[in-house]
Amino acid sequence: MAAIIDSSFDAIVAKDLNSTITDWNPAAERMFGYSAEEAIGKPITMLIPAELQDEEANIIRRIRANERVDSFETIRLRKDGSKIHVSLTVSPIRDADGRVIGASKIARDITETRENERRIRLLLREINHRVKNQYAVILSLIRETGLRSISIEEFQAKIRTRITGLATSNDLLVRTQWNGSTLAELISEQLAPFAHEHLVTVGGPLISIGAPAVQNLGMAFHELGTNSAKYGVLAGRAGSVSINWTIDNSVPDPEVKLVWDERFDVPLTAEPSTSTGFGTVVLQRIAPMSLNGKATIERTTTGVRWTLVAPFSAFQVEGTDP
Repeated sequence: MAAIIDSSFDAIVAKDLNSTITDWNPAAERMFGYSAEEAIGKPITMLIPAELQDEEANIIRRIRANERVDSFETIRLRKDGSKIHVSLTVSPIRDADGRVIGASKIARDITETRENERRIRLLLREINHRVKNQYAVILSLIRETGLRSISIEEFQAKIRTRITGLATSNDLLVRTQWNGSTLAELISEQLAPFAHEHLVTVGGPLISIGAPAVQNLGMAFHELGTNSAKYGVLAGRAGSVSINWTIDNSVPDPEVKLVWDERFDVPLTAEPSTSTGFGTVVLQRIAPMSLNGKATIERTTTGVRWTLVAPFSAFQVEGTDP
């Protein structure tokens, strides 16, 4: 029995009915910081915070009355004054005649368990917040696509591809545990479904971008890629797509300039449509406003050029060093 107690990972402490410590195993030394010599003979109340001192009086009362004390969670003090969350199991100690002469306590450190529970609750709140944001984005996609569709078939086709594009950004965030991504990786992921990678060049300094920027820029590149796959270079029209970005550090608040430059080798025979579709709304309003920036789009017979200028701080992953 002594070997079991000495090798236990749980703190096992015995006390008499005056709450004086009589036994103290090695795990108790590790958990509370007191050696056996320091603890034995001292009141058990030295381990109990001032606001919880009534717990000990209640335990002794119930032990004296031969009542059962169920396991419970509480807080105890280490030698250095720090608090520790523990799960306590209290059992009576009897003499040879069956009289209760003291109590044994088994204390298990549940600080890590409590911290994990706190993190889970925090994670659930964060997931709920993100899901609600996704619902809002999807509802906006449905509304705007519906307003600009002339048939159910057109609406279904457009909403399917747009939600797929949103899912692509979401998958990218899941792979990085919602820590964001790089601008280059986001562009690569959004344009991969359209193929023709050899026609696209991507270049610029390494920029890590946060989750909001991933989602909003993801929608922008999805719209640019979709348009190109219907009418431009990614549809087989001779030409090329160049996507570049630079950081301007000459201003007090550094800015990122991001450019999609799509050039046709053979000009269009007719001027491009000037109607404002949902893609234009994303490119000129939704994406730039989400980054506190501004954007312009130029459609000509020789190509498409989309330019976004926004503060570098709006792209950053929260908590990173510029």
